[in-house]
Amino acid sequence: MTSTPEYAQTDVRTEREPATVEQLEEEGDVAADFLEGLLDIADVDGDLALDVRGGRAYVSVEAPEGGSVSLIAEPDTVQAIQELTRIAVQNRTGRFSRLILDVGGSRNTRQQQLATLVDRAIDRLDEGASQASLPAMSSYERKLVHDIVSERGFVSESYGEGADRHTVIRRA
Repeated sequence: MTSTPEYAQTDVRTEREPATVEQLEEEGDVAADFLEGLLDIADVDGDLALDVRGGRAYVSVEAPEGGSVSLIAEPDTVQAIQELTRIAVQNRTGRFSRLILDVGGSRNTRQQQLATLVDRAIDRLDEGASQASLPAMSSYERKLVHDIVSERGFVSESYGEGADRHTVIRRA
């Protein structure tokens, strides 16, 4: 007797069409199911919150009073859990997922770190550099950097491929 895995593919699409709100809500639900199981296995207490904005599903693992969410809130750990969650969602829905995971405020912390990186790069420009390169980062982080750079009155572009893709900042 063969059984179908819980996260078996159900809707295969060959094109990357923008997801509908309903599809993004489904992504959030699938992600929440996956994360609940993962948190149970890891014996981490956390409350899940789901949202849809900017064409992405957002899932937050929030720390309840006395919770242990901080154990998995390091940026590299959050990135790894996000990738696992995206794979679970894609396996279940058959669609590529751009889901964003936040664990215990880790995304806000990372955004502040990126703002500091941008400010240091702008300092280099103020000291006479013609451009300033930032380290390679994910597409989501690069988007945040582009937004921060624009707010500061500078311009930025992404260069490179895959894991080496990085942002370069210049004067406007």
